[in-house]
Amino acid sequence: MCMRAKSWTCNFPNGIFPRQDHQTLGIRIFGADFCFIILEQESMQLIDGKAVAARFKDQIAAEVQELKASNGKTPHLVAILVGTNGASETYVAHKVKACGELGFKSTLVRFDETVTEAELLDKVREINEDDDMDGLIVQLPLPAHINPDRVMETIHPAKDVDGFHPINIGRMAKGLPAYISATPQGCLMLLEHYGIETAGKHCVVVGRSQIVGLPMSILMQRNTYPGNCTVTITHSKTKNLAEICRQADILVGALGRPEFITADMVKEGAVVLDVGLERVPDATKKSGFSLKGDVKFDEVAPKTSFITPVPGGVGQMTIISLMQNTLLAAKGEIYQK
Repeated sequence: MCMRAKSWTCNFPNGIFPRQDHQTLGIRIFGADFCFIILEQESMQLIDGKAVAARFKDQIAAEVQELKASNGKTPHLVAILVGTNGASETYVAHKVKACGELGFKSTLVRFDETVTEAELLDKVREINEDDDMDGLIVQLPLPAHINPDRVMETIHPAKDVDGFHPINIGRMAKGLPAYISATPQGCLMLLEHYGIETAGKHCVVVGRSQIVGLPMSILMQRNTYPGNCTVTITHSKTKNLAEICRQADILVGALGRPEFITADMVKEGAVVLDVGLERVPDATKKSGFSLKGDVKFDEVAPKTSFITPVPGGVGQMTIISLMQNTLLAAKGEIYQK
């Protein structure tokens, strides 16, 4: 909980002073001319990704119905899953479920972990040529023998609803219409929904991945809202990381290391967006694990003005962003069909 002091020197007859909107926690009075100090109690506000996602789901579902009514088109998302990675299975299942809830068509293509890169690329090219399939995602990570960059570059930019293709990243950087990577876009949607001021703020991004850290740093400095931040991007080789993080008005944890960001790395009143989502062994859970973010929530949250929980924060919006991109693809609003 943030405690911020404000002080005034006043001269009110009979010791009567105007009522304040904030909570009065302490007053000092010195003679007829008195100075009183009021401590404002400012509570941390939880950024509820689940609630925000529910509102966007309603909007997207309504747009899907309008699209179907106008030209009979149903947005169609294709997901390719290689192997049986437990986390990947969960992520893809959530995306397929969201498609069903919103009225999308979905297709799940599975490959054994032994699939060759050539076989996988052939399937990607086949989907590229299918006009009924609007969006294509290849769930990461891929087995070590497959080059993920080569796979992402093979997906046609018009179907790259994950926003990973170099053309979409370049268009995003230039401020041109593009599919924006789902997780950074979800962060922006949360900032906008809660009306969090970004102009002139110092945004520190912890992590430089091409999926989250790099696009987030680009988006937060663009001349728009949310944006217009002074951005620092940090990584594993950054010196004085804690000191840099303490300068952040907006701190984005995108490192992929559970509970790496601790209270001593966060300044009072900061906005904290936790993008991390890692499985941590937990014998008290039936599943055998708990989900943790990059931020040590219990000790960091009391210092913040806004913070996203894990789970229930940014992850909820990642799927919504993916659905929005797929809807845009179905409408041909980024790339003309």
